[in-house]
Amino acid sequence: MGIVHHGTYISYFEVGRVEYMRRRGLNYTSWTEMGFHLPVVECYVRYRRSVRFDELISIETRLTDLSRVRVRFDYRLLRPLGHDQEEILAEGYTVLACVGTDHVPRRLPPEAEAVLTSPEIEEGNVPARAVNDR
Repeated sequence: MGIVHHGTYISYFEVGRVEYMRRRGLNYTSWTEMGFHLPVVECYVRYRRSVRFDELISIETRLTDLSRVRVRFDYRLLRPLGHDQEEILAEGYTVLACVGTDHVPRRLPPEAEAVLTSPEIEEGNVPARAVNDR
């Protein structure tokens, strides 16, 4: 049909989340080396427009809630229209829980909170970019 499968949108959310952390100086491998993981425990997507194969899109990622063991990110997938305009393709959120290597919930370490709430290291607030992989 020339459009991306609906499940792929959630993968784009993950790309945005990983890029969000990387832009704050922490890649995902370093995250796990700190002794904890952030599995997704809830996910929501509202589909507005279809993403086409091989289309360049933007992923806007925002940290919107941070508690002792939970983290929520909100996302918007955007199609550039030119002249600084974008069309919303999808929007949604994920909720992640902090767990140790034993998969038991644990408090988010203070250093992890500091990373998540810090400004981007790179200049500007350019959203993560992704290219459809199918």
